[in-house]
Amino acid sequence: MERLTKFLQVFIFLVTANYPVLGTGTDTVSNVNTVYITALRQCTSTILLTSVKRWNGVEEITGNNDHPMITKAMQLCGLPGDKGYPWCAACMAEIHDNANIPAPHSARVVNWFKQNVIWKREWGDKYFIVQPGMVGAIYYNRLGRYGHIVLIIGEDNNNYYTLEGNTNAAGSREGQGFYKKIRNKRSIAAIADYCLNGNMFIQQYNELLQKTMR
Repeated sequence: MERLTKFLQVFIFLVTANYPVLGTGTDTVSNVNTVYITALRQCTSTILLTSVKRWNGVEEITGNNDHPMITKAMQLCGLPGDKGYPWCAACMAEIHDNANIPAPHSARVVNWFKQNVIWKREWGDKYFIVQPGMVGAIYYNRLGRYGHIVLIIGEDNNNYYTLEGNTNAAGSREGQGFYKKIRNKRSIAAIADYCLNGNMFIQQYNELLQKTMR
């Protein structure tokens, strides 16, 4: 993990040395070559997917958030780690934080889809390729809101392959462990990308967001 992080830091330094807009320069973001932004995103995604491996096999011991990783994640979000609260979003916060990727320190799923959103179901068709490291939201009619978050690691024609916490073999949002799941694409109501932030996010998705939000 440390070696990957160091590699990303060196890579960003080399890019920003040649493209000041990614650093503190005054050039406009429109001058940035998106090829470099794409490469940066792929590197960040690799670190994120390495960070998530630490959650493999994590399960509540007695069904009350009683696992050190879950407790750590809940406390990162400002909540006690022993009250049995849902932790699907909290574990995503810990995974991103461990990878040094800016993302909400929030255990509320809806807070993950107030920024860095690149698609919502109501926008219609997707005009982009879903990439590993993006996060997806599942909407629950009975809640009237997004109620579960997943980390997308791959896809086929009909499904997303995901990693997610506070679920179980049946895919519940009130489960006891961290599992790899297969979710039908129709079940995902929104997608956000925290592997890019700030000007890099704007540059990569500006045209897409203009098209989908008309």
